[in-house]
Amino acid sequence: MATAVAAGAFNAGINYGAVELKAVYQKYRMWGLGIAVAIHALIIGSYYIVGLLQSEEPPMVQVRLMKYSDLGPPPSMTSANTPPPISVTAPTAKPSVGAPVPVPDAEVSAEQTMATQAEMSQVTPIGDATGAGEVAVQQDIKIDDDAPPADFVAVEKEPVVVKKVEPKYPELAMRAGLEGKVWVKIWVDKEGKAKQVLVMKSDAEIFNEPAIEAAKQFVFTPAYMNNGPVSVWVSVPFKFRLADKK
Repeated sequence: MATAVAAGAFNAGINYGAVELKAVYQKYRMWGLGIAVAIHALIIGSYYIVGLLQSEEPPMVQVRLMKYSDLGPPPSMTSANTPPPISVTAPTAKPSVGAPVPVPDAEVSAEQTMATQAEMSQVTPIGDATGAGEVAVQQDIKIDDDAPPADFVAVEKEPVVVKKVEPKYPELAMRAGLEGKVWVKIWVDKEGKAKQVLVMKSDAEIFNEPAIEAAKQFVFTPAYMNNGPVSVWVSVPFKFRLADKK
């Protein structure tokens, strides 16, 4: 019986302590929440207060009302394009050039005379007497467009063969059973025609002349650079084979 009473008292003490702690917890939680809200409000309020203090006031614009009588009369429509008159207050000086100046009679020479127009026309100019007054006219400088181009010319569009001529096989080489290859370079002018042909390399001299004669008859499309035709060198190989003649 005593044990049961003691256990009940102990349980009652535990329940009483928990209730009191809950009440104290609720009170301090409300205090903490209020302090946190006050700190945040103070920080946010100080930010806005500092911004208001640092903001500049907008400039004040004063508007003055004018009466219709202060505007004056409107400008005239007839004299709208007439420039305003310029008032000249400074005195105008009289021109001194060409004004006759009286000379005393004692200073005038009786032997002094004025040259007539006929006498002045007979006077030889200084430039004609010494030759210094002559103007030498140089002939127009003519740009030589017949000069061959450089070995390498940068072009935007290369020439393309339009007409190709096969070389004539030499009769003597055909009888002797000779074959070979000739490399020639052709000077293609601005019109795409073969202006000059040079032999670069040859296996046999007997094939040089037929290769040159055939290359002179080639026709190309002109090479272009900067939207204009230019002359260039074009290398072309010619093969001489007996198998092609059979």
